[in-house]
Amino acid sequence: MSGHGPLNVFDIAGRAMSAQLVRLNATASNMANAGNVTGSAAEAYRAIKPVFQSVTDSPGVSTIKVQNVVTTNAQPTKRHDPNHPLADKNGDVWEAAVDSSAELVDMIETARMYQNNVQVLNTAKSLMMETIRIGK
Repeated sequence: MSGHGPLNVFDIAGRAMSAQLVRLNATASNMANAGNVTGSAAEAYRAIKPVFQSVTDSPGVSTIKVQNVVTTNAQPTKRHDPNHPLADKNGDVWEAAVDSSAELVDMIETARMYQNNVQVLNTAKSLMMETIRIGK
């Protein structure tokens, strides 16, 4: 893994937080493109999602990494709007393949997971400080 010895709680939580930031960035990209239209299905934006991979450093010590960011197979929605400047010869435009409701749920879940890892770091820090205080 890191090549610097076994992972500690700070490494594990930090990697989890980094993975959640990638997830949040993907969600932000999807939300930014929701509702965008193009003149063809091929050009329409499709939502992106990170693919996570569990990484086991040693028995009982596991973390996560982002293996890849992939484009979903969701299909854009065709809408008849002949007055739209991007409409094709049939008067159709294609709306980005993004489910805004699902993206909002994903964003809330991501924020909670990130906050949970911040809490892990704060708890570990408090325990270490208390141990140092007792040792004095």
